Amino acid sequence: MPRVTITYENHIAFVRLTRADKMNAVDQDMIDAIIAAGQEVAASDARVVVLSGEGKAFCAGIDITGLSAMIGKDPAELLMPRTHGEGTTNQWQEVAMIWVRLDIPVIAALHGAVYGAGMQLALGADIRIAAPDTKLAVMEMKWGIVPDMGGMVLLPRLVRDDVLRRMTYTAEAIDAGQAERWGLVTEVADDPLAAATALATTIASKSPSAIKAAKRLISFAQMASVDDVLMAESRAQVDLLGKPHQMEVIAAEFGKRPAVFK
Repeated sequence: MPRVTITYENHIAFVRLTRADKMNAVDQDMIDAIIAAGQEVAASDARVVVLSGEGKAFCAGIDITGLSAMIGKDPAELLMPRTHGEGTTNQWQEVAMIWVRLDIPVIAALHGAVYGAGMQLALGADIRIAAPDTKLAVMEMKWGIVPDMGGMVLLPRLVRDDVLRRMTYTAEAIDAGQAERWGLVTEVADDPLAAATALATTIASKSPSAIKAAKRLISFAQMASVDDVLMAESRAQVDLLGKPHQMEVIAAEFGKRPAVFK
């Protein structure tokens, strides 16, 4: 059985974890499949991605049998080589970071358990929509380890320092409401997949070049100086103004019709 399925509809790439019998726990096959899915979507003409999981959970974390298989091996040989992301990540980090680097928006539809590796995968999305029954946890401390799949890059962008420390130190799960209050979840919806699809449809209707520019600019703004961000804003705008996508947006607005992008 495939670990991940990818379907395309209305310029939306639906990427779905399909190991429902194991609550979509991450094993080596799942790692390979998630990375391959990100690579396929990157090469497609999709304008937005919806990430979701089949069954009772989005992703319950690392398959513990896979973790035990690492015992006795040299951790440095497994973790330190930068094998992915053009020499910036190992394969575990790439599971989350490939979605961060994707040039189109990614929306994660969350339900059930979102633990450990599943949490970090969700953090790789631009936006997270969670069902009321969702439980989220930075679970690694339960096994005597620390988040190492991009969590320490992505969590500090979303939550306060004390929240990050509490979740990391305790490995305790929080509910969707608390996650929303702390900034881990964008919104709570009874049907997160439907809500994510509706939002993706809205995003897919916007100028593709402007959406990509916005994602690049937001990512740059998170780490750059004020002066550099101001210059990046201007450069991005120069690349958009008067170009075909922007002119189609204007024509559609004045014509009171949906924009059609080529």
